[in-house]
Amino acid sequence: MALFVNVVYIEMALAASTMPETNFSVGFAAETAAQERQWVSRCREGDEVALTCLINRHRSRLVRTASNLLRDRHEAEDVAQDAFLKAFREIGKLRDDRAFSGFIYRICVRLCMDRLRLKRAELVEFDSAQPHQGGAVENKVVVEKLLNQLPVDLRTTLVLREMEQLSYEEVAEMMHVPIGTVRSRLHTAREKFRRLWIEAVGCEH
Repeated sequence: MALFVNVVYIEMALAASTMPETNFSVGFAAETAAQERQWVSRCREGDEVALTCLINRHRSRLVRTASNLLRDRHEAEDVAQDAFLKAFREIGKLRDDRAFSGFIYRICVRLCMDRLRLKRAELVEFDSAQPHQGGAVENKVVVEKLLNQLPVDLRTTLVLREMEQLSYEEVAEMMHVPIGTVRSRLHTAREKFRRLWIEAVGCEH
């Protein structure tokens, strides 16, 4: 039976989701993977309890990733919700229940990239700052503004690799590009960011 996605239910489940992201040990990985396969299988049949379990497991990671890409927590929450809706509506396209994690994560990244492409590019002017005057908060603001100036593909590659700590293979899978393209984009993104940083604050560190 095809899964009928109740939008209101998903919104309620997302609002009620308070489970923190869990770091599973290697010994526990097989058990949790088997459990997730069961949830996905039940979710295909419209099981709302299984749907809630999947939301609880993946919500924190999706919101964190979207926040790193979009630099906006509220927008990240919206993207996470959209990702779950799209994933459950298209779950029939998922051939292997073991691949749900990558499936929904790719959806989230693509939704973020779509939003970034739709945003109008804004020119940001920076005031010259002395190295000793920049605090953690100020540096964070500058980083966010600099990321906004990078092309979407470069920005996404940089965030997934440096902030999300994904492997080159994982970034390539998320963005549907060869590993060589990931390495090239990452090198370009780092160089562009470094130059923008120097222009913004007057030093490399």
